Amino acid sequence: MIEKTSSILHTATKNIVIAFNLNNKQANDPLTIGAIITLKKRINPAALTIELTEAPTLSEIKDLSTMLHQYDIDLVIDDVGTGSNTYKNVKHLLPYVDQIKFAMQNLRMAGEAEKIPECLSFWVKQAKKYCLNMILEGVEDHSDQTLAEKFGINIQQGYLYGKPSLV
Repeated sequence: MIEKTSSILHTATKNIVIAFNLNNKQANDPLTIGAIITLKKRINPAALTIELTEAPTLSEIKDLSTMLHQYDIDLVIDDVGTGSNTYKNVKHLLPYVDQIKFAMQNLRMAGEAEKIPECLSFWVKQAKKYCLNMILEGVEDHSDQTLAEKFGINIQQGYLYGKPSLV
């Protein structure tokens, strides 16, 4: 499915980035990592990004980062600030990743939407400190887009740009 999507997107645009999530079990499975590396070779020149949904150990992130970066595959910590990806759990991982993703919808679903600007400000500072790209997830309307622009976040994801679908 990823190869098909890459092929279709490649005809529409030159700068293709395909990202997908891995949990800790998948990220620590040598067969999964081997399949990802093979996939990257097959979809080249499309960029491939792996988003970690759970904070790995320091040893695990070092190994994973070394392996994926050899093949020009970016590594992202997904949903920073929520779930297991709290600052306490991920601060030691930040030097080994390329991007962090902040999901506004997680705070909205928890009834804490008012905390978004403060939390977003914190994570933008961390991204700058560690020279990471920042991704804002959950951009649903133009006010969310304005918030992203206020914080200088150029990589945005959300229903404002379209709902997920099989190509």
